[in-house]
Amino acid sequence: MYRLTAGHRASIVVATVLTLVGSALGLAQPLVAKQAVDASGRGQVLWPLLLALAVLFVAEAATGAVGRFVLERMGEGVVRRLRHGLVARLLRLEMREYDRHRGGDLISRVTADTTLLREVVSQALVDLVTGALVAAGAVALMLWIDPLLLLLVALTVALAAVVVASLLKGIRAASERMQESVGAIAADLERALGALPMVRVHRAEDREAARIGERVDTAYDAGVRTAKLASVMSPAVELAVQGSFLIVLVIGGLRVSGHANSLGDLVAFLLYASYLVLPLSSVFRAVGLIQRGMGAYQRIEEALHLPVEPTGPASAPPGERPRKDTAPGPATRAPVRPPAAVVREPVRTGGEADHTGAEPDPTDGKPDRTGGKPDPAPALALCDVRFGYTPDRPVLRGVSFTVPRRGQTALVGRSGAGKSTIFALAARFYEPDSGRLLFDGLPATELSRAACRERIAVVDQDTHVVHGTLRDNITYAAPDATDAEVRRVIELARLEGVVRGLPGGLSGTLGPRGGTLSAGERQRVALARALLARPALLLLDEPTSHLDSINEAALTEVMRDAARECALLVIAHRLSTVQHADQIIVLHDGRATARGRHKDLLTTSATYRRLAAGQILHPPAAPHSLP
Repeated sequence: MYRLTAGHRASIVVATVLTLVGSALGLAQPLVAKQAVDASGRGQVLWPLLLALAVLFVAEAATGAVGRFVLERMGEGVVRRLRHGLVARLLRLEMREYDRHRGGDLISRVTADTTLLREVVSQALVDLVTGALVAAGAVALMLWIDPLLLLLVALTVALAAVVVASLLKGIRAASERMQESVGAIAADLERALGALPMVRVHRAEDREAARIGERVDTAYDAGVRTAKLASVMSPAVELAVQGSFLIVLVIGGLRVSGHANSLGDLVAFLLYASYLVLPLSSVFRAVGLIQRGMGAYQRIEEALHLPVEPTGPASAPPGERPRKDTAPGPATRAPVRPPAAVVREPVRTGGEADHTGAEPDPTDGKPDRTGGKPDPAPALALCDVRFGYTPDRPVLRGVSFTVPRRGQTALVGRSGAGKSTIFALAARFYEPDSGRLLFDGLPATELSRAACRERIAVVDQDTHVVHGTLRDNITYAAPDATDAEVRRVIELARLEGVVRGLPGGLSGTLGPRGGTLSAGERQRVALARALLARPALLLLDEPTSHLDSINEAALTEVMRDAARECALLVIAHRLSTVQHADQIIVLHDGRATARGRHKDLLTTSATYRRLAAGQILHPPAAPHSLP
C-alpha cells in the first residue's frame, strides 16, 4: 500500500487528519453528554451543553464529508496512474508476452482489477488507520471511566477478532480465484467475438456460450465463497458489539445501583461502547477488503513487471544512455558489409536438389558503371539468421539474402518455410537467436527498434483497420499528412470508389475492425496507409490475395511505381505477383535455397518449379464479392 500510494501521500495525510478530527469531535460528544446528565441531576442549566453537543455533531459531519471526498479523489488518482501505467506497459510488451498471455485477461487487469483496488485505496487504507486510532482513543476513555467494564468488552471483542482472523486467508484465496475467473471470462469472450463470423457459420454459439459459462460459474462459486466467509465475519463483529453493549448495560447498571459509578459515567461508557462499533467495524471491513484487493494487486503487479521492448540499441554497453529513437544519418557511420545473397546449400526433396551456384553480392562495393562510388547498402540484409519461437522448434535455419534499396523482392515457399517469420524479424517484433539483421548496412542491434521501424511499413494479409474515420485509418502512420498527400495515396491505392461510396467520404466512420468494408477494400486502405509513410522498405504480405483481377492489375502498377521509390519485400503466393519481381528468394525448410528471376528459377531450382507447378503459386479465382 505504501508503494501504491506514492505521489498521493499528501492527500492521505489530509484525509487522515480530517477523519481523526471528526473522530475526536465524536469522542468528545459522550463527555458532553455525561456532563449534561450529571448537570440535570443537580438541577443546573443545560442549554450551553446541548448547544455544544449540537456544534460538535455538525462539525464532525462536515469534517467527515470533506475527508471522504479527499479520499475518493485520491483513490481515483491512484487508479488513473495505474491504468496509465498498465496501458503504456501492455502496448510495449515483448511480442513473446502476447503469445503467453491472453489479451482479454490483460484487459481485465486494466479494468476490473484496478476498480477493486480503488476501493482498497480510497476506503480500506484510511479506515484501517483511523479506525484503529479512534478505537484506541475510545478504549483509553473507557479505561479512564471504568476498567472492569472495559475488560469485559475487550474479552468479547477478542473472541470476534479470533473468528475474523481465521476467515481472512480464505477470503483472499477466494477473491484471487474470482479475479482470475473474471479475466478468463473477458479473454474467452474476446476470443469468440473476434471470430464471430466463424462461430456463427459453424453454429458454435452454444458451445462458446457453454465455454464462457464455465468461467462465469467459476467466478460465481468464488464470489459465493467470498460472500459466505464475509457473511460469517459480519455477524461475528455484530454479536461482539451487541454482546459488549448488553454486558455494559447489565453490569454497569448494577454498579450504578451499588453507587460504584454515577449515572453519567454509565451513559458515557455506553456511548463510547456504541461509538466503538463504527471504528471496529471499519477496521474489520478494511482488513477483509485489503485481503480481497491483494489478489487484484498481485495481478496488476505481475502485468507491470512483464518485459517490454527496449527503447535503445540492444548492444549499448551497461550504463550508457541509449540513443534517441531516430534513425542515424548515413554520415554518422560507415555501412556494415551485408551478407551474401543466398545460402549455397542444396535442399534435397524426393531425390532432387536445388543447386544454387555462387552469385555475386549486389552490394560488394564494386564501382558502378560510371566508375563512381560503390553501390549503396541494401535496405535490408539477413546474414545467417537463425530463429525459433521456442528453443526446440527452429523456424529459420541460417537464412541469408539482401533486399536492394529499389525494386521488388518476392519471398516464396510452402507454409511454414519462414516467410512470415522473416517479416516479424524485419519489424523487430522478435530478435534473431543468432546471425545478423542489417538496415541500410547498419546492424539492427546498434539501432533502436523505433529507428528500425521508421524505415519500414507493413501491409499484412490480416489487414488492421481500427474503429474511426477513413482518414484516421489512412493517416495512422502520418497523422500530420496534408490533404494533397492523402489524395495521392488514395489514387495510388485505387480507393476513390471507396471514398465516394462511404457516407461522409474521408470523414465517414468505419465500424470495428473495418466491418463496413470488404476484405479487398481493407487491404487497399492498409496499402494507402503504408504508402503515406514513405518507407524505405515496404513489407507486403500477399497484397493481391483479396483483390479481383481488375484491382490486382491496378495494384501491380502501384507496386511497380512504389518499387522505383523504395524497396519492396513481398510474400507471394500468386504467380502474377511473383513473375514481376526483380528477384525471388526461394525458402525451403527454414533456408534460402535459391535466388533469381521467375524465368531463371524455372530452370535452375527444382523447388521453385514444384511451387510454380502446384496450386500454391496458381492465381486463385477472383472473389465475386469484391467491387
